[in-house]
Amino acid sequence: MPEAPKNTLKPTTDYNLELKNKKTLQFIEDVTSNADEVQKKVLEEILSRNAHVEYLQTRGLNGHTDRETFKKTMPVITYEDIQPHIDRIANGDTSPILSSNPISEFLTSSGTSGGERKLMPTIEEELGRRSLLYSLLMPVMSQFVPGLDKGKGMYFLFIKSEAKTPGGLVARPVLTSYYKSTHFKDRPYDPYTNYTSPNETILCPDSYQSMYSQMLCGLCQHKEVLRVGAVFASGFIRAVKFLEKHWRLLCNDIRTGTIDSQITDQSVREAVMKILKPDPKLADFIEAECCKDSWQGIITRLWPNTKYVDVIVTGTMSQYIPTLDYYSNGLPLVCTMYASSECYFGVNLNPLCKPSEVSYTLVPTMAYFEFLPVQRNNGVTSSISVPKTLNEKEQQELVDLVDVKLGQEYELVVTTYSGLYRYRVGDVLRVAGFKNNAPQFNFICRKNVVLCIDSDKTDEVELQNAVKNAVNHLLPFGATLAEYTSYADTTTIPGHYVLYWELSLNGNTPIPPSVFEDCCLTIEESLNSVYRQGRVCDKSIGPLEIKVVEPGTFDKLMDYAISLGASINQYKTPRCVKFAPIVELLNSRAVSSYFSPKCPKWFPGHKQWSNNN
Repeated sequence: MPEAPKNTLKPTTDYNLELKNKKTLQFIEDVTSNADEVQKKVLEEILSRNAHVEYLQTRGLNGHTDRETFKKTMPVITYEDIQPHIDRIANGDTSPILSSNPISEFLTSSGTSGGERKLMPTIEEELGRRSLLYSLLMPVMSQFVPGLDKGKGMYFLFIKSEAKTPGGLVARPVLTSYYKSTHFKDRPYDPYTNYTSPNETILCPDSYQSMYSQMLCGLCQHKEVLRVGAVFASGFIRAVKFLEKHWRLLCNDIRTGTIDSQITDQSVREAVMKILKPDPKLADFIEAECCKDSWQGIITRLWPNTKYVDVIVTGTMSQYIPTLDYYSNGLPLVCTMYASSECYFGVNLNPLCKPSEVSYTLVPTMAYFEFLPVQRNNGVTSSISVPKTLNEKEQQELVDLVDVKLGQEYELVVTTYSGLYRYRVGDVLRVAGFKNNAPQFNFICRKNVVLCIDSDKTDEVELQNAVKNAVNHLLPFGATLAEYTSYADTTTIPGHYVLYWELSLNGNTPIPPSVFEDCCLTIEESLNSVYRQGRVCDKSIGPLEIKVVEPGTFDKLMDYAISLGASINQYKTPRCVKFAPIVELLNSRAVSSYFSPKCPKWFPGHKQWSNNN
């Protein structure tokens, strides 16, 4: 995720990039060295300024700001616990319910995490806190990749049209909020925030016009681009696919110095025309590259000075790594920061690490962090067990930022400046190491995103690993998995898992049905013992099914999600679907279906795990 882009200002005479970077890196040193003291002050500040809000008063905190009283008094909560308060604010109640500061707007969740769009309260000053986290990214990166101030970044960023609550508050995704803020639009000069996309192209509400104009500007400035990216890996790949589909129109615009008539937003046209000039030589170059049979390395071919791809490839986004490697000729894939609608959390201090080794250092000034220990039901391959509600003993098991243990997995719990108190974010993290006294975390998954037929529970990490194992069967045929999702089909007796696969076919050899059947069996062999027992012994789960869908199906799925209000910028393909219209859409585009030909291996020694579910 990139830092905020600059306004078109020239450097001032007293601008000192080296000194600015040094101060930023020293800030990271200071807050991580004194992490516990910073956390103590953050909690005191949050509780003292909000001492008289209704939520804290009704729970009897009585103005206390110390950690001990806070933990004894305040419950650990989920969204459902505060939804009545959120609804009151959304309906126009302006009394200090959750925060002493006025709620400035609501930030909506992506709509694909757990399938529910949640309204997160925020206050005006949070924009400054988000800007602070953005400002840490490039000074960190400059330690590893020098010279980034000498060129531009090509990032594909988008907004979503916002809604208003009955009480008149704006509700929109966190990135839309940020991109529309003065922190983003009017940022002072910074050579690290020199972007190919004018603000007008990012702020265009029409996703086609926005993508087209951003791609056009990126192509026009192709020699100046030193880094490319989007928020999620899937978004960047969507941009490459857009280029694959529309390069002829783009080339025509570059050749003639005119903008295609489909771009009707006047502010976008004016902004692009400041960059676009007739350049037949560049158009010929782009056309020659795009006409080639293979698009392998298209990023480095069209943008030859690119040093890395800046996208999120952790969690389920890891499935896009092979595709990104293909298009980028193996450029480093960089995950710079960890954030959500609830709060911005931390940064990656080793950005050139392998995607599988990405860890985020939580910045102690962002919020007050606690951690709920998470257990797995069956070793490293089983589903994660996180209780929906916590008993008194479990409430007392939460630990502070500096007290987490190396290798242990935790669910993240935050207390924010915006009115969330001991709120369960839903992310499961594993402690990977420490920066001074501040822990560094691997992102493992969103909790409770599972397939379940009977007593089995399959989380997204398990599913991703199983699919990864299975797609190896496709490699000899020149085929790769472009996208996938899953569905627990309980209309059959017994129920069974269905995986929807969209393939990229690069070879000419047909794939025999037996290969897809082998894929089904490999997935089943890769799942936990509870699932395999259900298949082999209990017969409570039917054979796993793979349905191959038409090309473009997952674009249709995204379009459908966006039509229901999901943000194009935050959209992630759901790894499990339950919503009937989505299942119907997927089934309507299935072109073939295959079942596992036999039961997976299972040994009775694992039977006790089924009794624990």
